[in-house]
Amino acid sequence: MRSRVIQLPADATKNGDARTVALSSEAVTVLKGLMTQPLHISGRVFGTWKDASSFSKPWQRLVRRARRLYAEDCKRKAVKPNSRMLADLRFHDRRHDATTKLFEAGLNPFEVASMTGHKSMQMLKRYVTVDASKLAQKLG
Repeated sequence: MRSRVIQLPADATKNGDARTVALSSEAVTVLKGLMTQPLHISGRVFGTWKDASSFSKPWQRLVRRARRLYAEDCKRKAVKPNSRMLADLRFHDRRHDATTKLFEAGLNPFEVASMTGHKSMQMLKRYVTVDASKLAQKLG
């Protein structure tokens, strides 16, 4: 992990292609922390992963908890909560957010595609949201 990269074998990727992915310093810190735990990690770091629905129940619990905390905060502030708050948030939305943030961090499209595993620029474009105000700032 000194080189801050991880090798993903073909059977561990959605598109079936093996790839090398760069890790942020924060990701390395988290992974090193996991390595100090009294458990043996071999293979997947998140062993509960079976398929795309593996995170559904934990994600739904997380969203319910966030909505409850939001409602409690609104009650304390005597503000009517928005009933749509987080109502349509999906775990997969985080992939879109992360892809956008990679571009905002200054990575070029080829670097981002190497991280996300997208094979075409067309698919990569579907995952990026361009913030018009940030674009306007760049234009000066």
